[in-house]
Amino acid sequence: MDGAEPPLGRITRRPDYLAAAAGRRFHTGRLTAQGRLRDAGPPGGLRVGFTVTKRVGHATERNRIRRRLKVAAQAAGAGHRACPADVVLIGRRDALGAPFAQLVEDIRRALGVVTKPKAARSAPPPRKDAAPRGGAAPQGGTEPDGGAAPQGGAAEPRAPASRN
Repeated sequence: MDGAEPPLGRITRRPDYLAAAAGRRFHTGRLTAQGRLRDAGPPGGLRVGFTVTKRVGHATERNRIRRRLKVAAQAAGAGHRACPADVVLIGRRDALGAPFAQLVEDIRRALGVVTKPKAARSAPPPRKDAAPRGGAAPQGGTEPDGGAAPQGGAAEPRAPASRN
């Protein structure tokens, strides 16, 4: 053995590619990355899938792009191996002639973006110019008896139209 790191896990099943496509995205001129953190499913760390569409070129060009992305992902994924995530790298035509160091840097940045955990969603801060929501109706409504008009613009129910 030459002491090389073990290869990254591979995505091989279509449902895993589709699940990654529903996650976060990162774009450059050389590639697009799609990824998501795995909650359940196969154990292990980072898994990577590679694809290059037929629009990019002939089979030999697509295979060269895919091979370059595989080696660049192996080099860039060292810091993310333990992260339980699925990432799909979609190669673009510019990946064929790009410097290898640039591909590695693109994939390193992409892994940082698409494997970032989603932040807990909090309620947005209230707007200063907005009227308070819910609660009691404003005083002195538009009704003649001093009551408030119904909220939400609800109209009276309509009878269904006849089909004759």
